[in-house]
Amino acid sequence: MSAFLENVPPLLIVAAFIAGFIDSIAGGGGLVTVPALLLAGFSPVESLGTNKLQSLFGSASATIAYAQQGHVHLKKQLPAALMSALGAVGGALLAGFLPGEVLRAFLPILLIAIAIYFALKPNMVDVDRAQRVTPFLFGLTVVPLIGFYDGLFGPGTGSFFMLSFVSLAGYGLLKATAHTKLLNFASNLGGFITFAFLGVINWKIGLLMGIAQFAGARFGASLAMKSGARIIKPLLIVVCLALATKLLYADNPWGAWLAALFRTAGSVG
Repeated sequence: MSAFLENVPPLLIVAAFIAGFIDSIAGGGGLVTVPALLLAGFSPVESLGTNKLQSLFGSASATIAYAQQGHVHLKKQLPAALMSALGAVGGALLAGFLPGEVLRAFLPILLIAIAIYFALKPNMVDVDRAQRVTPFLFGLTVVPLIGFYDGLFGPGTGSFFMLSFVSLAGYGLLKATAHTKLLNFASNLGGFITFAFLGVINWKIGLLMGIAQFAGARFGASLAMKSGARIIKPLLIVVCLALATKLLYADNPWGAWLAALFRTAGSVG
């Protein structure tokens, strides 16, 4: 075992546990793990591929925990999960050909809008509300579209699923969280299969991080089921804003514009 753990940065194990905890409640675990993998010296594409492997463990752990408590019925949601996986496969295949500058430019704005929506919307509780689209139409359109995005780019997928379940499907926050993890697991699986086919996964690191993420996700899901909307809502808002901030200052046109603005203001002052 010691030989197997050799040359594995402890930072990656800790990052995976924290990511699993955060992701099981509000999504956004990739905000922690992808930068950690990059800091450990992995190339961008290998970081994305390895992240898909380890994130499978976290999303599977959270899905199992929610299903065991009856918050999501796996058999009933299999068609939607399949659509999410197929969407992710299409997105991952396109990722190698489509520049991501446009997505990187406008994703922070979308995430900030989601945070504002959840922060200002009243009566954001665990009770279901009236649905605006039928389950069939939701699974046929919204689910594969978000899955496609997850395969193509990734950050914020859980937040987009959450927003869709709450605003369109009429789910309460806890139920939306449970179903988000199932569909996120499916999209992770689709992206993982594609990246594995392309041969850009570090299996040793991915499996070790996956074990840590599984434990973190189990802990986070248990806490979410105990506290419900009281913890899900604020953590979701924080994750959206944190992810938006990171994307704004990570090779983003808006970030470059803001940095130039701050430099100008500083020189004038």
